[in-house]
Amino acid sequence: MTIRKQLIVPAILGLFFFTSCEDEQIFDEETESQTVDEFDEIILGVNTSETPSNVDQKTLDLISKNHLSPVGAQREEMVLPGGEKREVIRVEGDIVMFPEELEKMQFDGYENIHEKQYRTNALVSPQTITIIGFTGGSQALSSRERTALSRAVANYNNLNLSINFNLTFGTNFQNKDMVVYNNEVNNPNSVGGQAGFPSGGNPFKFVQIYGLNQYSLGVIEHVITHEIGHSVGFRHTDFFSRQSCGQNVNEGTAGVGANYIPGTPQGYDPTSLMLACFNTGVSGNFNSNDVTALNFLY
Repeated sequence: MTIRKQLIVPAILGLFFFTSCEDEQIFDEETESQTVDEFDEIILGVNTSETPSNVDQKTLDLISKNHLSPVGAQREEMVLPGGEKREVIRVEGDIVMFPEELEKMQFDGYENIHEKQYRTNALVSPQTITIIGFTGGSQALSSRERTALSRAVANYNNLNLSINFNLTFGTNFQNKDMVVYNNEVNNPNSVGGQAGFPSGGNPFKFVQIYGLNQYSLGVIEHVITHEIGHSVGFRHTDFFSRQSCGQNVNEGTAGVGANYIPGTPQGYDPTSLMLACFNTGVSGNFNSNDVTALNFLY
């Protein structure tokens, strides 16, 4: 994830991620309020429209076949909690897939796409998801990140969905469904997070965050809630344009793997939590359309 400094005009920007105005007051439990004229605009992952892909054509074709964006796709090494290294394919900034999972993906969907909230066809079966905040060594969550994770989990559990989360903290993540860890040591000079899509009725297991402790508790909560959203099947709300990043790039072609969720609004939803980009004025909470989408799916 990279950061760009950008002056935000007096307007509401974002979906799951943006709420910002010039001279807006930012409040945090741990800091005095402050007046700012400029927010950090945060792009989850990388600016995909500007990063050349290092992925072979066969894999790019497979990404496109599954109606994800091949633009800027990267073959990378992902460091898991404890130091194990796994090869991954990163697409659309903050979404990662193991190569074997990409081979198995079979998205299907509607022929027509509208500018509303979207999910993948891969969802999580009704269950209690065991989620652990990693506390070991250089990849341990900070105290503020642990608080933000607790808030992110509460965002979901408070909705009484068919999925819910049982949160613990520690280092024994092998038998857990999901692990959230700070991977800043392996992502220097980057800010944000990464996760993947569900597989086999289970959420994507590894949710990494990095470079967030310099921001408010609301920003950290926002990123974790967003990445958990990918792990249970949500795409970026503005996948069709990445408008929240000031871009005009379609992350995926019309149809497969981007299914409209009934009851969510037509057009760009500037306060949703699943936008591709956000700024440092975010609170970390769902808007009413996010709640509608979650209740429809789960």
